[in-house]
Formats: sequence, C-alpha cells, structure tokens
Amino acid sequence: MVGSALYRNLKKKKMNLIKVSKDKLDLRIQKDVDQWLGKNKPDIIFLAAARVGGILENNNYPAEFISENLQIQTNVITSAYKKNIRQIIFLGSACIYPISNKPIKENDLLSGRLEPTNRAYSVAKIAGIEMCRSFSEQYGLNYLSVQPNNLYGPKDNFSAKSGHVIPALIKKMYDAKVSNKKKCEIWGSGKPKREFLFVDDLAEALFFILEKYKKIEPINIGSGFEITIHDLALLIKNIIGYNGELIFNEKYPDGVYRKFLDSSKIKNLGWKPKVSIEEGLKLTVEWFLKNKC
Repeated sequence: MVGSALYRNLKKKKMNLIKVSKDKLDLRIQKDVDQWLGKNKPDIIFLAAARVGGILENNNYPAEFISENLQIQTNVITSAYKKNIRQIIFLGSACIYPISNKPIKENDLLSGRLEPTNRAYSVAKIAGIEMCRSFSEQYGLNYLSVQPNNLYGPKDNFSAKSGHVIPALIKKMYDAKVSNKKKCEIWGSGKPKREFLFVDDLAEALFFILEKYKKIEPINIGSGFEITIHDLALLIKNIIGYNGELIFNEKYPDGVYRKFLDSSKIKNLGWKPKVSIEEGLKLTVEWFLKNKC
C-alpha cells in the first residue's frame, strides 16, 4: 500500500524510479540485498517494506513480526552503507511510542512502556530508528526515520482477521451486507481513539521531508484528527450502505486507548494533509469495491 502510493507520487515528480517486487527480491536475505543494491545503486532509498498487521495478527505472531522486520531493515541499512548510498528514509510507526494520553512528541521515544499487543513489532521498529541514527552520526550519512500514524487507503490488506482496523471493518461490513446479515461483529469496545492518515498524504509528506528536512532526528507524520473506533465504524457503515446492527465484542483487545501524534515539527515546516477521513474512506471503499479484495 505505502510503496504503491509513494511510487505514484514520485512518478508525478519526474523522479527516476527503481522498483522491485518482493517475489524478485527478498529483503530478508542479506546477499540478495547486497547484490541488488550493488547493481542498481540508487541515490535514495525509501524503506517502506515491513511485516505488518492488526492487533490480533501482532498478538498471535510476535516471533515473525520481530524477526522479519529486524531482518529487512538490518539488511537494507547495512547494505546501503556498504554500497555508499547516502540517503534513506525509513518508515517507522506510531507504535514505537510508549502508552500516553497526550499528543506524542518525537522525544517521548523510550520514555515508557510499550503497548503489549504490538511490542515485538515496536521493538523491531525502534531498532531500525536507532540504526538510522547510529549510521548517520558515525558515518556522516542522512538516514532518517519517519513515524506515521495509522495508515489506510487503496491496496491495503482487506482481511477481517489480519488487516488493520479500517480495511478489516470495510471487509466485514461488505460481507455482512452481501450476505444480508442483520448483525456485524466489531472486535473491541469501540471506545479507543485513533488518528488515521490517508496513504497518499503520507506519500506527499515523504517527498516534502526529502526536500525540507535535513536533520537525523525522527519526525512524526499525523493527520491531526482523532476519531473513536465506534464513530469510525459508523462512517464505514454509511459509506458501504450496510443496514444491519453493529455489535462491539469486548472479549477482543482494544489496544491502547489513545494514540495521537504531535506532528507540529512537520507542520511548522509547511506540510499539512489534504484528505479528510470521510473523503479517504470513500476513496478506499471505492477501490475495494472495484477490486473485491
């Protein structure tokens, strides 16, 4: 999802792009990464590849989440250094931050405990952030980490079991509608608040950072808008046109009750998101209906 949006955005900027599918290059294999980077020699790497998933997926497969993400980022960052590639933009996640009821600043990193359901993923991403900082400081490189909040959009993982909350809700409600089900179960209480960022806004932000931000300190990217999972589900229900009842099952975990980023650093540089949650959901549902994932 992120890679596709970034590719579309950068293509409009007339940049010379090199892309490779994961069936052609497995970033978990160091020698393959070495060979590919040595052959293609990009000036800049946008490292968006990762093992990702929703709360249950993170909770059920922590070994894969920590090991695969550590492999991917370690291989790419160390190979980039060996091949004298001087600029990387590494995509972290808002999950790296400790549990907090206030807007989370970049310097809150490592200041408290992590949310248990995605701890393995968070630790892997924190390691990637520290790798970027360490290589930049020691070798004079520009390896930067960015921390976007919850992303959604076209080409997301529309799985009711392994997808993040927005694509999972879209899939569940679509299935309930076409099956004429009177009730649709939603995991969790619906009370937690989340900040969502449309993936094309992220792509614009990454290009903006490439041009405007020259420091090695991490930088947050958020929409600045919070919504409860309950209200989010109602929005999706209306867009899908599902007329049944939503049942919130509190036997499933909620995750943290609030995850809201302080994105003042990037906004003070002049960036702001363009796509509202309502517009972004409509675009995402439209893509889903055309592709029936």
